[in-house]
Amino acid sequence: MAVSSSLFTSSLQGSMVAPKTLKCYREYMCSPSNLSCRQSGYSKSVYLTHLRLLPSGKLLKREQTDRVSPKDRIQCCAVQVENAPSFSVGKKFQLDDVIEAQQFDRDILGAIFKVAREVEKIEKNSPGSQILKGYLMATLFYEPSTRTRLSFESAMKRLGGEVLTTENAREFSSAAKGETLEDTIRTIEGYSDIIVMRHFESGAAKRAAVTAGIPIINAGDGPGQHPTQALLDVYTIEREVGKLDGIKVGLVGDLANGRTVRSLAYLLAKYQDVKIYFVSPDVVKMKDDIKDYLTSKGVEWEESTDLMEVASKCDVVYQTRIQKERFGERIDQYEEARGKYIVDQNVLDVMQKHAVVMHPLPRLDEITVDVDGDPRAAYFRQAKNGLYIRMALLKLLLVGW
Repeated sequence: MAVSSSLFTSSLQGSMVAPKTLKCYREYMCSPSNLSCRQSGYSKSVYLTHLRLLPSGKLLKREQTDRVSPKDRIQCCAVQVENAPSFSVGKKFQLDDVIEAQQFDRDILGAIFKVAREVEKIEKNSPGSQILKGYLMATLFYEPSTRTRLSFESAMKRLGGEVLTTENAREFSSAAKGETLEDTIRTIEGYSDIIVMRHFESGAAKRAAVTAGIPIINAGDGPGQHPTQALLDVYTIEREVGKLDGIKVGLVGDLANGRTVRSLAYLLAKYQDVKIYFVSPDVVKMKDDIKDYLTSKGVEWEESTDLMEVASKCDVVYQTRIQKERFGERIDQYEEARGKYIVDQNVLDVMQKHAVVMHPLPRLDEITVDVDGDPRAAYFRQAKNGLYIRMALLKLLLVGW
């Protein structure tokens, strides 16, 4: 979201360059020695720090009374500033790690999507780029993955970087011998410049980020979150539907265990006039923490058992797989949930012409194969967009804007 703050600019040599200004609303007399600004009999001392060194481009300031010598005075101007975060070329990325969807705001999302569109040109114009030449990415996956791991590895190579990979770290790394996650991270950061990690425990990515001195990207942490999937999902919705404000999204399937829908809900809450429908079997309903978060952000949501009705209203039908691996020994509950909500030709028939069907994949039988030929089936385009989003994130985390 846009951030408003007050900045002070002056003709002092070496002073900062303010971001986009809206209006000058008051004049001050300032002392070059401490930039103490006088107005109406009192002074306001403002200590400026270069914008790129502070989170979200905010300035630190404090007030105190002081006397200003007339001979030291120069004219300053207080300005109202909006959109303080800097996305200028060469600036450091605002995030050190990508752990959860709540880290992003609309401004950063829009800027990331712009970079994704730029790197798409690189991918389509072989032989690619050398932006990340000399950088090494380690992929540390404790759970199976096809699209996430391969798209990250493809992204790194297409930008000129190299990859160190572990396909099943839970079984074939020292984790099988009892090594802690923290020790593994400390070891791998000595071999690489960035770590992309998938883990079976919710919260594992945060533990890794606290431990590591290099960027960590959460590629899914159990039933917790999958932020890069949410980024590519929102990017896909914008490209397919043409907007993000004022949309209706139906989240269908395993909403209790699905980390993709949790992260997507967090990101959708950044936009205006969004409505979310939850369609799922009783045993895998969306958890209360997400519902409470959406309510706190003023996002309208509704639970429904009627997929056909929801599909007829929505711009996006986001189908998900019932995740057998999350049920453990409760196979009876899995069988009860599986197959209850299926997107087929009947669902397509009630959907609007501009609407799309999305899925994080892999699918089992929750989307029938005959849907694939419909232009509203966006899930393979969605998977391809994952390459561009991950190229953008690797570029931003390693070399900045």
